[in-house]
Amino acid sequence: MASVTTRPERATGAGVPGSGNSRAAITPVSDVSTAAHQAFWLLRIGFTVAPILFGLDKFFNWSVHWPDYLAGWINNIVPGSGQEFMYFVGGVEILAGILVLLAPRIGAFVVAGWLAGIVVNLLTNNPPEYYDIALRDFGLMLAALTLGRLALAVVPARKSGALPARPW
Repeated sequence: MASVTTRPERATGAGVPGSGNSRAAITPVSDVSTAAHQAFWLLRIGFTVAPILFGLDKFFNWSVHWPDYLAGWINNIVPGSGQEFMYFVGGVEILAGILVLLAPRIGAFVVAGWLAGIVVNLLTNNPPEYYDIALRDFGLMLAALTLGRLALAVVPARKSGALPARPW
């Protein structure tokens, strides 16, 4: 009966032609799992803090005047003013950051979807004025998708005890 391993494994130098050993020695790939666990936490912290801070900024316009980034067609279909819609946007972003903190397997994909919507908004708002910001947000969307993928592997591994609660 074949044995089942719960951790990725790799062959070491043993078993390599000319090494004098015909069987490959198998060792756990702890470096890869540690790096993935650390990347998961780095992205999780970033996608918790950033949406909450940007969400708060939508209420106060500290960094920029956010309604300027709203595409005209969106402003035409939502009720109220652009700033009123930014209050809604800010609330969603704060909730998304909290969701990443509490449930990263769900929150990461919510943030990725939200960023996809922002990219569409920016690509259609006075083209090509905001293409650079759309490209940045596309990169953030890819990072959020990466967090989601890592969360699907890391969270169950942490719960089962295969990974420690913290990677440091």
